[in-house]
Amino acid sequence: MGSKYQSLNDKLSDFIAAQKIYFVGTAANEGSVNVSPKGMDSLRVLSPTRVVWLNVTGSGNETAAHLIDNPRMTIMFCAFDGTPMILRLYGHARAIHQGDADWGSMLQLFEPIPGARQIFDLTIDLVQSSCGMAVPYYSYDEDRTLLKSWALKKGDSGIKKYWETKNHISLDGKPTLIVEKSRQSQEK
Repeated sequence: MGSKYQSLNDKLSDFIAAQKIYFVGTAANEGSVNVSPKGMDSLRVLSPTRVVWLNVTGSGNETAAHLIDNPRMTIMFCAFDGTPMILRLYGHARAIHQGDADWGSMLQLFEPIPGARQIFDLTIDLVQSSCGMAVPYYSYDEDRTLLKSWALKKGDSGIKKYWETKNHISLDGKPTLIVEKSRQSQEK
C-alpha cells in the first residue's frame, strides 16, 4: 500500500496544498522528541525536493533547538476527508531567523502572520505515502484566530520579550538562537 519517492510529484504537491494541518517531528541527539501540529497556510512547496514553512510564536521552540544539534526533520500530512492518504517528507532542515540574510526573501512567500519567528527550510531526502485508511474523517470549519490576536496585542516588543522568557531555551535546556538572531536583525 505504501510507496517511496525521491521527490514530490504534482499529485503529491497538490495533496499538500489541500491540507489544512500538518505535523512536524524533530529530535536532538539526546532528549525529547518533539511533534508539533501546524496550520495557518504556513507551508510552501518550492521544488520537488524542497519545502519551507513559517513558524509562529508559541509556548515552546523545540524545532529550532533540535536543528542546531541534529538537522533531521519529518513532516507528515493526513487526509481527513476525501481519499485516504498519509504523506511523510523526510529530510534535513535549517532554521531561518529574522537576523539571517535570506529572512526577507523567504518571508515574502507567505501572507503576513503576526508573531512570525522562524522559517524552516527542509531539503527532502525521501517521500513516503501510505494508505491512511485508519485516519478518521474530520471536517475543517475555519482557522483559529487566537494566536494572531494574542501576537497583535503583544506587539513586536512584547513578542521579543516573550521569546526571551519562553522561547530561547528548549525543554531539554538547549539554545534556540531566537534571541541572538533577533538582536542581529535589530542591529542591521
